[in-house]
This record gives sequence, C-alpha cells and structure tokens, in this order.
Amino acid sequence: MTEPADDGEGDGLTYAGTGVDIEASEDATAALLDAFGSDLTTEYAGLLDIGDRYLALATDGVGTKLLVAEAVGDFSTVGIDCIAMNVNDLVAAGVEPVAFVDYLAVDEPDEDLTNEIGEGLAAGLERADLTLLGGETAVMPEVVSGFDLAGTCAGLAAKGDILDGEADVGDVLVGVPSNGIHSNGLTLAREAVTREHEYDDPFPYDDERTIGEELLRPTRIYADLLDPMRDHGARAAAHVTGGGWTNLLRMGERRYVIDDPLPAQPIFEFVAEEGGVSDEEMHRTFNMGTGFVVAVPEERAEALAAETDGRIVGRVEAGNAVEIRGLSLS
Repeated sequence: MTEPADDGEGDGLTYAGTGVDIEASEDATAALLDAFGSDLTTEYAGLLDIGDRYLALATDGVGTKLLVAEAVGDFSTVGIDCIAMNVNDLVAAGVEPVAFVDYLAVDEPDEDLTNEIGEGLAAGLERADLTLLGGETAVMPEVVSGFDLAGTCAGLAAKGDILDGEADVGDVLVGVPSNGIHSNGLTLAREAVTREHEYDDPFPYDDERTIGEELLRPTRIYADLLDPMRDHGARAAAHVTGGGWTNLLRMGERRYVIDDPLPAQPIFEFVAEEGGVSDEEMHRTFNMGTGFVVAVPEERAEALAAETDGRIVGRVEAGNAVEIRGLSLS
C-alpha cells in the first residue's frame, strides 16, 4: 500500500480533536498514581513481590471499538480484544499471563449481547491459554448508555524473567505484525470513516468485507512471544497501543530508528485518506501495522525474528525520539 496521505491541515482530523488527548490522559494517570505512591511497577503492569516470584496485574478495556460493534450488531470479537489488551501488556513486561476476570456494565440486561461477548472472551482465553476466574455484570442504566467491557489479567514471573525494560544503545528492534487497527484510536478512526461512509459499506480494499468488519478485526494476542523473548535475551518490549509509535519511548530514553518498518494494512490508509489525517498523527495514534516491538542484543535478533513471524525493523541509538517513515516522534 502507499503511505497515508499527509494532508492534516484544514479539516484534517486529530485524535485530540475527536475527543481523546493522549497527553492529558497520561497526565491524569500520573496524578492518580502520585496520590497513593505506587512504586513497584513496570511500564505495563504492577508487580507484587511474593517471595521468589512476582504477581503482576494489568487492567484495560476495549474502548470505543465497542461503538462499532454496537453499530453493526456484532459483539462476537470484542471479548478477544478485552483479553488481548491485558495479556499483551503483561507480555511486554516479561510476565506469563495466568488468569483473568471481566467486568461488563450494561444499561439493561440482554442475553444475546452477553452470550456473544462470552463467546469472544472464551476465544481469547483459549488463544492466550488463560483461566477465567470470574467476573461481574452490572446493570447501571443511569451510569452507562449501552455497555462497557473491561477486565483484569493476573500473571506470574520468576524475578529473573521480568524484562529489564531498558533498551541498550546497539540493540536491534524486532517488530511483529499487528492484526490491523486493534483496540486503540477508534475514536479517530470512527470519525474519519463515517464522514462519507456507513459501517456496512464495502471496504474499498476488499469488497468481500465491510468497513465495520475491517474495524472489528480482533486485537492480536502476543502470548506466544514470551518464550522466544526470554530465550534470546530480550531487554525490553513495547506493546504498540494507545499513543502509537511513541510507545517505544517506554523502553527508555533512546533513539529508536525504524528503517525497515512492517507494512501498514490498508485500513490505515483508508482512515488517513477519509479523515485527512497527517502521517505524524497516524503514527502517534495507531500501530500502523506493527503491534509489538522487542529490543534484543544484535547477535540474537535474527534468531528471535526466525522463531516468530516478526522481522528486524530497526536499531537503538543514543537520543530520545522514534524515527520512522521520515517522522521524528518524541
């Protein structure tokens, strides 16, 4: 595919302009953490020392992708997204996910809705090799409109298995493909594609699928990367989710040079064209074809790529930015 159009001026959409300001969200989260002084955390999970191991917890939801599911009347995959968004954060910390609990809030009981969500959760649990320990369904008509789905994932890791979380200068970056848009940036994507289209319109790049179906492709689960990362001495990893490619900066203050990026799926070009979204905004918001990035010593990078469906996409240098497709993100 061609690169997304860089015409973000004028009526070009931005994530903040559609209602989601990543910087403001991060500031609010930092203020929450400051209030109770949590100090044993990674960039992706909280850790509890339980002797010879850590118990790790991650919590996340599906976000406004739920509105696409509601609009097209297909709730069968959002449970996979809920599992994935939590599991992938634990994997990025070097933690093995072991158990999950879900939380579903609805404005009124709906057996068809809960059954379809349950099917997705079951599929996600199987893909991640997780056990569901329980959950909660809350009926709150004055609090929610429609429904919301979130969950919490618990994981265990020997103390030596937790990733350092800091990439070294000279490390090589292995990128692993995404499954499309995953579960972030949907507020911007929805606004862009519905300017001139309906969700049930054919997707221009694949007329056997609708636009709604393309947006609902479930988030890839990266639990299978855990053993290869450990085997090949991975130092740090980034789950490319909210904040797009700036997530690589969570691996430490370095310059991440992406000189051979994985291709972006057509959905990203479609969003950019329909919303007039600039290249920079696209890369600050979406995964752009790469859902997970691992920093690994140079001598182990080829082997790690060979054991996964990833490839070497770049390198780590001194500095503090992400360089990709002619952009410098910081």
